[in-house]
Amino acid sequence: SAYTRRKAEDLILNLMTLKEERQELTMIEEKDQYERHDFMNVEISIQSETTSPHKEVLKTESNRYFTCHREKPFTCNLCGKTFTNKAHLDSHMRSHSGEKPFTCKLCGNSFTRKGSLKSHMVIHTGEKPFPCDQCGKCFRHKATLVSHMKTHTGERTCTCKLCGKSFSNKSTLNAHMRNQTGERPFTCKLCGNSFSRKGSLKIHMVVHTGEKPFPCDQCGKSFRHKATLVSHMKTHTGESPYTCKLCGKSFSNKSTLNAHMRNQTGERPFTCKLCGNSFSRKGSLKIHMVVHTGEKPFPCDQCGKSFRHKATLVSHMKTHTGESPYTCKLCGKSFSNKSTLNAHMRNHTGERPFTCKLCGKSFSKKGNLKAHIITHTGEKPFMCAQCGKCFTQQSRRFLVLSNRSRCTLVSIQ
Repeated sequence: SAYTRRKAEDLILNLMTLKEERQELTMIEEKDQYERHDFMNVEISIQSETTSPHKEVLKTESNRYFTCHREKPFTCNLCGKTFTNKAHLDSHMRSHSGEKPFTCKLCGNSFTRKGSLKSHMVIHTGEKPFPCDQCGKCFRHKATLVSHMKTHTGERTCTCKLCGKSFSNKSTLNAHMRNQTGERPFTCKLCGNSFSRKGSLKIHMVVHTGEKPFPCDQCGKSFRHKATLVSHMKTHTGESPYTCKLCGKSFSNKSTLNAHMRNQTGERPFTCKLCGNSFSRKGSLKIHMVVHTGEKPFPCDQCGKSFRHKATLVSHMKTHTGESPYTCKLCGKSFSNKSTLNAHMRNHTGERPFTCKLCGKSFSKKGNLKAHIITHTGEKPFMCAQCGKCFTQQSRRFLVLSNRSRCTLVSIQ
């Protein structure tokens, strides 16, 4: 009947509605389960190695969520540092274990990260694919270019909290902070010297190998470091881009300018711990230290005489060869080394830059001032090895005038 047919149609409609509601409820439950799995149990999802497409989606979505929201749910159980994803944690854990699974097939160097190996490979190819659009200089890595660009903009976003000095990148700030704290975490395994920068340790290592892989194509002289070669090349080109703002004198490299500025200001930051003498250059302090040890490691292969410094030996060798490459432009007289020429030039100009602080007397040579100071102190630093008598001077002329020509004087300081 019509009534029965209508009842059947209503029943079928109700069943269809119920089925649709059940499907919608199932979808809501699945979504809720997905979100709980995503946000509350994400570590389990990521650790799962299943290849199920559904779980791969979960892993990708969860990583994206934590990266966007800067949450760091992955914690190192050794140092407590946290990370946004497990891959970064795994890479960090290798820094504790010392594991370096990514090895360069060309040189054998190993790395903790695959990306570090990839960055390293451009050393072998020589490729520098990142050019600066301001000066044209090219770089191996994009990060180095980004840091370099700040030299053009003057941007210094990283500031030291101790002294207020600002830097263009975080690595330079970190190195500066280690200078402040005295921390030197990079130690040479051969001699025990420690450094605040990894690059400084790398530079130091060639002292042990004796390697000089950077030759000058103009004169053939070789250097341990590329920076030294670059500085040396300017002696051929005559380039002196670094100018002193106080006196206008120009220099081929910044370190020489900095040392010159300290001469202008009187600053002497490098102090000998044994005698208290201070110097404007670190190299001058290093040279000075052999005065205390008495070491003379540079012998002349012609006459057997030994010297404290290599530069003194090089200068001495010219007395055997008769070489005098430094010529005075005023009188034509030639000299075996530049310092002697400079002292000679002061005889022409009358310049006497070395002044005694006790009496005001000035000298054209630093050695003459040093000898003069002894007249004030009464010090006698030179002793005869035969008779034991002490003298204020060591020169042969002084000994002849003192009727002591047979004496052989040695320094007792």
